[in-house]
This record gives sequence, structure tokens and C-alpha cells, in this order.
Amino acid sequence: MKLKQITTSLFFLACFASFGQIELSATDAVVIALENNYQILIADKQQEISEINNKWSEAGAFPTVDLSISQNNTIQDNTNNPFTFTPGIILSQGINPSVNVNYNIFTGFAVKMSKQRLEQLEEQSANNAMTVIESTIQDVLKAYFTAQVQKERLSLFQTILDQSRSRKEYYELKDKYSATNSLELLQFENQYLTDSTNYLVQKISLDNAYRNLQLIMNDGDSTGRKEYVLTDQLVAEIPPISFDEAYAEMLSNNSNLKGQYIGLELQKTATELQKSFLYPTLSFQMGVQPGWSKLRDLNDPSFTITTQNLSYYGNFNLRYTLFNNFKNKRAVEVSRIQEEIAELNIESITQTLENTLRNLVELYDARNQLVSISQQNLDYATRAYEMAEKRFKTGALNSIDLMTFQSNYESTMIQHYENLFNRLDTYLEIHKLTGKLGLTYSK
Repeated sequence: MKLKQITTSLFFLACFASFGQIELSATDAVVIALENNYQILIADKQQEISEINNKWSEAGAFPTVDLSISQNNTIQDNTNNPFTFTPGIILSQGINPSVNVNYNIFTGFAVKMSKQRLEQLEEQSANNAMTVIESTIQDVLKAYFTAQVQKERLSLFQTILDQSRSRKEYYELKDKYSATNSLELLQFENQYLTDSTNYLVQKISLDNAYRNLQLIMNDGDSTGRKEYVLTDQLVAEIPPISFDEAYAEMLSNNSNLKGQYIGLELQKTATELQKSFLYPTLSFQMGVQPGWSKLRDLNDPSFTITTQNLSYYGNFNLRYTLFNNFKNKRAVEVSRIQEEIAELNIESITQTLENTLRNLVELYDARNQLVSISQQNLDYATRAYEMAEKRFKTGALNSIDLMTFQSNYESTMIQHYENLFNRLDTYLEIHKLTGKLGLTYSK
């Protein structure tokens, strides 16, 4: 009874998975993730902010114009003041608008350095976005092919389970007519239960892999997890990698290294900006200030005076710091030292990346060889299992030896797909290190 329930549940799972499936290639998964991933969306917004700020007006190249209006009200009691021409209690009201223009004619090249810094910040923001994109692409591809590995393992366990079911049913029939002993039937029933457990556990692993892929893609909806049909195979041929070519690409395209170079350029700009404080500054202010006022004696309504005036001004302001305890000079020296630190960081990171790349290329070559060996081993294990199956059917091989061949076939197949995934994983690491991973999907 329990065996029938297990068979029915497995059949239900297989039928349920066939509905509502969506074909999904690795490229499709990457595109969906690039469109929906929250970290990429945040990086895009940060890059948009940098583009908005990268303007000459933000750097201070243009004059500023201010409009101000003041309205004044004053009551002056002159009743006890004999030295005034306006005795009594005087209410004075006035309106004084003004337009002021302020223009920095020369600021020691600070405007030019500020604009250059804004350009570098925009470039840095774009590089940061590319770093996030590369990490997302790598995560998506690893999740995609992890799901593919789990799918292949499920297919393997399905095949083994079907064979176990056939043997169990065949021996149940033989036992019914007393053509076999109960020990072999119990053995095949036990093997069927074991294979059923392996299948169900693997089905859970596959579902988790799909959920992880959907989470990275941010492709969820209110209906829950989607059913994907992965169309790209893990066994695709991968080209060999030359260390010299990969190293040259790493120096040109690695986002981490690019970020360090941008940081160095920012520090050089900061040094030039500190130097600008050693120069004098020249500014020009101009404006116009009209004014209207009204004086009225609160005790004598007939006494009212209205005045109007208009004034213009244009002023130059030259400012130079003669001495401030060498603060500006020290700031320049500190900034130059920080430049040297940035250069040392670049050398250190370059050396670290070179060693990492060399290790990855060697590991990739080794895993390429492992794939070739495991492929041959799988061919031999498959042929041996097929021959053992035929001999078992003819009675030349007992059930225990058959299970040994089956177990070897399972482990060899699983190891082969693990080798394929490990090779692909190393390939993606090299692709990311050389900057080609982001460039491949940049469009």
C-alpha cells in the first residue's frame, strides 16, 4: 500500500511540473536580473545623480544672482526731542528690493578642478554600477547552472527510479507465481524506497535552486514561484584561456582596478584643489537697490512725507591669505602623500589580482582535464551498467552486484556534472576578473 502511495505521489509531481512552464535561457535570466535587480536599480540612480551634478554651474563657473525684498516699519517718538525736524510720533515705512550679482573672476583654478572632480565622480559612479552589474551577472549565471545541475541530477534519479520500479514490479509478479525468493523481492522493494527518497530529496533541491534563481532575478509575482524550463546546457564547450591575454584584459577592464585608478585621479585633483588656496582670489559684485519710504506723524495726519531713492554699485574684491600658520601648505603636502598611498594600493591590488588570475587559469586548466577524465569515466560506467543490466536479465549477475554497478553509475554521473559546474564557475571568475563578464552584457 505504501509503495502505491509513493508511486502515485511521484506521478503527481511529474504531472504538476509540466503545467505553466516558462522557457528560460541563461541570457534571458541575465537580462531579467539586470532590469529588476534592486542593487542595479540603486546603482543606476546613483549614476544619474552624478550625471546631474557634472555641470559647470555646479563647479561655480557662472555668476550667482540674488533677489531680495525687505519691508521695514519703525515708530520713532520725538515728542521730547528738541533737536529734530520731525517732532511728534513718526511712523516710518519702507520697501527696499535689491538685485545682487556675485561673480568669482579668479579662484586659483578651483572651478576647473571642481569640474574635473565632478567628471571623475561620474566616471567612478559608472564604474561602481558596472561592478554591481558584473556581480549580478555572475550570481545569475551560477544560480542558473546550479539549477541546471540539480535538474540533471533529478533526471538521473528519475531514470534510476523508473528502473527500480520496473524491477520491483517484475519481481512482485515473479513472487506471485513463486518464481523467485522473497529475499530478492525485499531487496528490490528496499532499493525502490531508497531511490524514491533520493528523487524526492532531489526534487526539493531543484525547487530551492529555482527559487534562488528567481530571487536573484527578482522575477517574482503574487502567484508564487514560476516553473522554468532551462534551455542552456551545462555541457557547452568552453574555449581555452591564455594567461597573457587574460592578464592584459584584466589590466584594461577589471572594474576593481579601474576604481583604484579613478581614486588616484580624484586624489590628484584634490591636490590641485588644495593648491588653488595658495593663490589670490578676485571676485566682482554688482547690483541695484531701489527704495521707497513713507513718514507719517501719528498725531498729525496732514504730516506725510514720501521718499524714493535708487542706488547702483559695482565692487571688486581681491583677497589673498598672507599667513595662516602654513595650513594650506600642509594640506598640499598631505594630499601628495595620499597620492603616493593610492599608487601603492594600485600596485598591491595589481599584484594580488595577477596572483589570483594565475591561480584561476591553472585551476581552469586542471578542471578542464577533470571534465575530460570524468567524461571518459562516465562513458565506461554507462557501458558497464548497461552490460550489467543485460547480464542480470539473463541471470549471469546477481542483484547485489547489479546494485554496485548502479551505484557506481550514479556517483560517476553526479561527479561529472559537478566537474562541469566547477569548470564553468572558474571560467566565470576569470571572465569577471578580466572585465569581460560585464562587457558581454553591457548592451
